[in-house]
Amino acid sequence: MSRRGGSAPPAPWTPNDGGETMIELPESHVLAEQIKKTLTGKRISGVVANQNPHGFAWFSGDPADYPAKLIGKTVTGAHIWSGNVRIEAEEMRLHISTPVRYHAPGEKLPAKHQLLVLFDDGSAISCTVQMWGCMFCYEAGHESEGIPMACSTNTNPSPLEDGFDFPYFRRLAEPEATKAMSAKAFLATEQRIVGLGNGVLQDILWTAKIHPRRLMETLSDAEFRRMFDAVKTVLRDMAAQGGRDTERDLFGMPGGYKTTLSRKTVGTPCPECGETIRKEAYLGGSIYYCPGCQRL
Repeated sequence: MSRRGGSAPPAPWTPNDGGETMIELPESHVLAEQIKKTLTGKRISGVVANQNPHGFAWFSGDPADYPAKLIGKTVTGAHIWSGNVRIEAEEMRLHISTPVRYHAPGEKLPAKHQLLVLFDDGSAISCTVQMWGCMFCYEAGHESEGIPMACSTNTNPSPLEDGFDFPYFRRLAEPEATKAMSAKAFLATEQRIVGLGNGVLQDILWTAKIHPRRLMETLSDAEFRRMFDAVKTVLRDMAAQGGRDTERDLFGMPGGYKTTLSRKTVGTPCPECGETIRKEAYLGGSIYYCPGCQRL
């Protein structure tokens, strides 16, 4: 993995809440489906990687090698992998954790980007990193070559899959170290739950009526069960509604899921109890909460 003069990514490698950062599970789900429908069958005619170097844009190997690896390949599909989007181009893979934009034939392309992929019909996709994100390119079966372990080998079940059930969730909380963690740290750090980051965390904890700072050891059995139920239902609803209204899809359109707690709602009344939604800095990012519904 490289980024011209770079080192390993910061740890824990989790997104902030500001939008246009690293994509989280609902948006990965939406992007993978849109890419599959829009790009499958298109032949790659050009690739520009790392045109505008970014301190936290991550590549596998030398980005200068991306054109040789991808030009002439035909897109054959896309899916979620390790919580991110993985585009298939014959035997090659593009593993992307940053927002992706589609540009129709004739549309003006962005002046700055970290990855631009051109197709033979005149269309293109681009990635522009805001905070940090990966754009890995490798041959299928060679995922571990130069790619961070958290991205390449995290095969834990996704909350959108049946394998992510309550017994599995309970096992995640069994290690002694998790007991002293806050609810935010447990859910959204160390890639413990694939694709769950600080952005989707906010509505999950509001739905469960748990404060982000609450220690896991203080949760009752009923609260822990509510946390699990919220992880499953909120992420499913976000994905089903095209992602969150704070994020944009492949075509630049905001998602249909209306966030209860986000930068768009801070300072407004909670829709359930009427208390003012607050924002605080915590664990390297922001938390949003309702002081009435989510008491410490």
